[in-house]
Amino acid sequence: MTIRTPSLLLCSLFLVQAQAQDDESVATPTTFGGQAGADLSIEAMEPTDEPIRIGMAGEDPSNIARYLMARGAGGGRLSPDGRLLAFSWSVTGEAQLWTMPASGGEPRQLTFGSGLSFFRWTPDGDRLIYGADNDGNEQPAFYAIAADGSEERVVLPAAEGGFRVFGDFAQGDVVYASTERNRLDFDIWRADLDGEKTMIFEGTFGYFARSVSPDGKYAIVSETVGEDSDNLYLLELDSGEIRPLSRPDPRANHANAGFAWLPDGSGFYFATNRDREYAALSFHELSSGETRIVAEPDADIASVALCGADDEYLAWTENHDGFHALRIQNRSNGESPELPDLPEGVYGLNCADRADRLALSINGWRTPGDIFVIDLGSGRAERVFSSNLAGLDPDRLIRPESIRIEARDGVELQGLLYLPDAESRAGNGAPPVVFDVHGGPTAQSQATWEPAMQYLLDHGIAVFQPNVRGSTGFGRSYVTLDDREKRLDSVRDLVDMLDHFDDDPRIDAGRAAVRGGSYGGYMVNAVLSEYPDAFSAGVSIFGVSDWVAALEIASPGLKASDRIEYGDITEARWQEFYASISPINKADQIKVPVLYAHGVMDPRVDIGETEVMVKALRANGIDAPFIRLPDEGHGWRKLSNQLFYFRREVEFLQDQLGR
Repeated sequence: MTIRTPSLLLCSLFLVQAQAQDDESVATPTTFGGQAGADLSIEAMEPTDEPIRIGMAGEDPSNIARYLMARGAGGGRLSPDGRLLAFSWSVTGEAQLWTMPASGGEPRQLTFGSGLSFFRWTPDGDRLIYGADNDGNEQPAFYAIAADGSEERVVLPAAEGGFRVFGDFAQGDVVYASTERNRLDFDIWRADLDGEKTMIFEGTFGYFARSVSPDGKYAIVSETVGEDSDNLYLLELDSGEIRPLSRPDPRANHANAGFAWLPDGSGFYFATNRDREYAALSFHELSSGETRIVAEPDADIASVALCGADDEYLAWTENHDGFHALRIQNRSNGESPELPDLPEGVYGLNCADRADRLALSINGWRTPGDIFVIDLGSGRAERVFSSNLAGLDPDRLIRPESIRIEARDGVELQGLLYLPDAESRAGNGAPPVVFDVHGGPTAQSQATWEPAMQYLLDHGIAVFQPNVRGSTGFGRSYVTLDDREKRLDSVRDLVDMLDHFDDDPRIDAGRAAVRGGSYGGYMVNAVLSEYPDAFSAGVSIFGVSDWVAALEIASPGLKASDRIEYGDITEARWQEFYASISPINKADQIKVPVLYAHGVMDPRVDIGETEVMVKALRANGIDAPFIRLPDEGHGWRKLSNQLFYFRREVEFLQDQLGR
């Protein structure tokens, strides 16, 4: 779950698609595969049509269903005139597109299918463009729907092997990136709302249109050169001519916070960590080619927007150890409106084009998804959409504590620690702990809504979310510390962090499990095979087990970043290295129970990556239950599957750790 433009990372789990703050994170067109065509006869659990039960007589009032049913809105976007608010909401069991008055009122459901991946208002505000795929296969069709839902049509039908990433509008046309030319490289395309399309720029690996100038003349294009880095270009849409804006050495990131153009198209605001540790708020002037720093906090700028009818206000967010802060500045006088206290968590920004309003979407540790509309002149903020906690007591939800831990080689690590309250604990001893490892690797655990983890806390189990080396949010040097040959250094960080809790009386480090999804699933496989005596159990969700196979058949988007992050797998030295660190080749060293799960439709990590681990552990007499979800991809979107899976995960963890 994250407020990001489409990344090329393996992402983490936890209802990531259904409750993502930025719906584009759902649409990441990547494949990180394994052993396609593996034998599917392996014994596995699959969902049944079990009913959703909440608050039944005699049941625990804080059962897992309540936590999973606690839901909010994501990705709030104001119409150009600021009168309507569009957002994603999974109250029906799957994420759908909804609208409501920006002043508050009754929400209206617009879509009724599956696989919502992004949505945008058209420049005239009469319609919205949205993307939807098939059960998580991440190959979306684009649709146009009237703002009142009265008319809908296909703009671009889904194309087999055609991954698409929406960019922006140019004079009412859609500008996007797609692999439809050769199913290999991302090119830049333009299409009108009747589906007439033209390829503008032929790319290699990963080129993505990020933002179009107000006059529709230029598109800002990023080229992926690493999981944490990109080059930046300016593409003339009529001629297809492209020129570089920034191709730094060493590499840097320019696109994570988005782009905000001046009304006359003379320049744009963005955030970059070029020549510095943290991404600074910056302004690039087209005529001179110069970039100047606007704000440089000791933290990453997470998002940026220009707001107001005359773009009078500059708004941005800062990421401080996984807690976001909102900043608003009047561009004419430098003054900032006084803002009210806001819920803690991760913030998403969106501004109306022709009104002095800003929509602030908040996903936090006790906020599944609230949306505030802020009057930019006065700073007055009104909560127009409130999360539904499904009967949970908000005062019983646990706030994470940011802690720092020194690794054995002196590197300072960071993580978020959640401790169960006294009412939740059994007996007087310290609670067991679950290490919940994020995906990526270039991602970050932040103070977001984590329903299954809050459930464990309510039942006396502590949760620690480690941001091992290679995580984002702690400077550009930190991100590179797990590159290539240093891959296992980040795995070792998990053990060093666990050792730290040996001296912390608040945690029983002798009863610790490790769980994670995607790259986090690899980390589970790796730490249990490299350090078999450290953890008592594991939960690996669609994780890599064979790096050689995974890197060889990775999608074009990932191949673009893999060259930096992992090395060229076509070279013998890298094949030998990744064979040596692949968990499947060390599976005989794992000696604790591991729960595995995978979606059949996963386009990033092939289900064979999980099946080979299950078979290897079972052959060695190790308990390895396996949950196979036929209608899910890289994450569980459907409420019925979430209920099925997380009930079994928490039962497994409780059985292994006790309370």
